[in-house]
Amino acid sequence: MPDQALSGPPLRVLVADDNPVVRAGLSALLSAHPDIEVVAEASNGEEAKTLTGEHRPDVVLLDVRMPGTDGLTALPELVRLTTVMMLTYSREPEVVAEALRRGASGYLVHGEFTVPELITAVRDVRRGRLTVSSSLSVSYEPNGNPSHLQSIVAQSSKAWPTRVTGLPRRTVNRLDFGLSSREVEVMDLIAAGMNNRQIAATCFISEKTVKNHINRIFAKLHSATRSEAIAHWLGTAREGWSR
Repeated sequence: MPDQALSGPPLRVLVADDNPVVRAGLSALLSAHPDIEVVAEASNGEEAKTLTGEHRPDVVLLDVRMPGTDGLTALPELVRLTTVMMLTYSREPEVVAEALRRGASGYLVHGEFTVPELITAVRDVRRGRLTVSSSLSVSYEPNGNPSHLQSIVAQSSKAWPTRVTGLPRRTVNRLDFGLSSREVEVMDLIAAGMNNRQIAATCFISEKTVKNHINRIFAKLHSATRSEAIAHWLGTAREGWSR
């Protein structure tokens, strides 16, 4: 189903992450959508609380591990002011469970969502839908019983008027030019204007790995430059270009 933007004033977002490249990358991605406005950036939990009080964002995207006041410590105060979605590389079950207990409205793990899924998740948590990465919402114990974490997710969802949304893995099809799921993610970030360093930080991979992905992407899109690859990806390539 196509993603539906919120009507009315832009959705105001605060990004809290101690990595400046990640902050810049997320802000660029979010700001590329006319119904989303990044109103502030914070490098730790204390800054997030102060800036949330000043700017009153609709949603705070909050990292878990930050110097000084970390995300979990800041979370209880933040959720009294606005909606908070954890956006982090930390996927330890006890960390996820504690974030949900403290009032987080969502929990996304870097590398487990595409750019469109991130945008949809931000809008969904504002609408009151608890959103978690699919690997967290469908995890099971070896004996086949639902994991303790899944039980926590289910219990947390009872406080929300709509069902839990586990972000689906994006499947590759012929419209994706044969790109793998990771290559799709990298290409989405290229199209959003990120450089290799920003892509590496956002995906938590090395710049060398990013370059390897880009080389394969260019080959599959029959492109020699970023702008040509973006044109093919967005469907604006000239008819004379080979696909």
